[in-house]
Amino acid sequence: MDINENVTAILAYGGICDHCLGRFFGKRSFGLSNDERGRGLRIAHALATNTPYAKAPGTCWVCGNFFDDVPLWADRVVEAVKDLEFTTLLVGCRVPPMIAENEEMVWSDLSLTDPEPFKSEVNREVGKAVSARTGKVVDFKKPDVVLILDALGGNVEVQVNSVFFYGRYQKFERGIPQTHWDCRVCRGKGCEKCNFTGAQYLDSVEELIGRPVIAAFEATNAVLHGAGREDIDARMVGTGRPFILEVVEPKKRSIDLAAMEAEINRTADGRVSVALTRWADRAEVETLKSNKAHKKYRILVEVDGAVSADEFGIAVKTLQGVTIQQRTPERVAHRRADKIRERKVLDIECVGQQDDKFIVEVLGEAGLYIKELVSGDSGRTVPSLAEILKKKAHVTSLDVTQVEGAKEGE
Repeated sequence: MDINENVTAILAYGGICDHCLGRFFGKRSFGLSNDERGRGLRIAHALATNTPYAKAPGTCWVCGNFFDDVPLWADRVVEAVKDLEFTTLLVGCRVPPMIAENEEMVWSDLSLTDPEPFKSEVNREVGKAVSARTGKVVDFKKPDVVLILDALGGNVEVQVNSVFFYGRYQKFERGIPQTHWDCRVCRGKGCEKCNFTGAQYLDSVEELIGRPVIAAFEATNAVLHGAGREDIDARMVGTGRPFILEVVEPKKRSIDLAAMEAEINRTADGRVSVALTRWADRAEVETLKSNKAHKKYRILVEVDGAVSADEFGIAVKTLQGVTIQQRTPERVAHRRADKIRERKVLDIECVGQQDDKFIVEVLGEAGLYIKELVSGDSGRTVPSLAEILKKKAHVTSLDVTQVEGAKEGE
């Protein structure tokens, strides 16, 4: 069928508005809006069939005259976002089943090849109206807020996208986990064991950084994504560990990072320190978490039985450049797959003594279990320092001093 024949067939279904009539040919390059195209098609049809021009009817059988209410929907959106700070937006729509069924029936019956869906026009027209009222810009890729119109219920759902920033943190106090842990007994609900806090530990690096961030951004949560993690009893010193903080559902977005850094460091009170570098985005989170960065450690090693400094130093150097076979350590076997991993000791050296313990610096590939490298973990790590010394040995304290290989650029 040609266009006029299709228009005749469409008009036979019942009264239809110019928006919907135009949308059935919406992907043709007429350089017109759908309602302009619909009026034009109506005029062309009258001329081609030598029939009186019929204006759009009182009620459209396809959409129920939804597009008459575009200004009302724009007002609803503006009201819904009045307390939010944002610069970009995107409008979406939940299409009532009857409208979807109506337009799909016409597409199928007439084998139309160029229609534009109801949803697309709603998103565009309401988005334009909101943009005109607020001065905000429509962004299809990374909008600050997404507004979902419930065309059937008359409601607007606001989805506020997260804000991300990149930095490095140092942890100076042992006994603080990297992220929040729910109480093992009540799983976060609150019980006598956790003093009804729902937490296994009262503080974490995530919470010490996140609390002032949540307050500043007026957010609902802050989630720390780290380039690996240190054990709870380890400190993170030296250059610090790279991280991206995700600020969830922020009402404010234009926060000065230098001021935010100062406030985090003030409230963390020497337990944790951060250096905030730049803004980031969600795509960087996966890159950061999958980065196989080398890590450098400074550890105190205690050996059962007498061993000279020379003997210890020679044993340590035996591990230099060696690929270690490590079965999942007993201490983490309850939460990690039981398998054998190969990790290389890139550099290792005994740099001194402290009382009756030895100070060792180790540079290892990502995933190298340092405590087990020393103790052997009952034969699960081979070779180990204990195996070489033929004496029991264990780490009494561990500091992570450097995490290499993370993206630092602006």
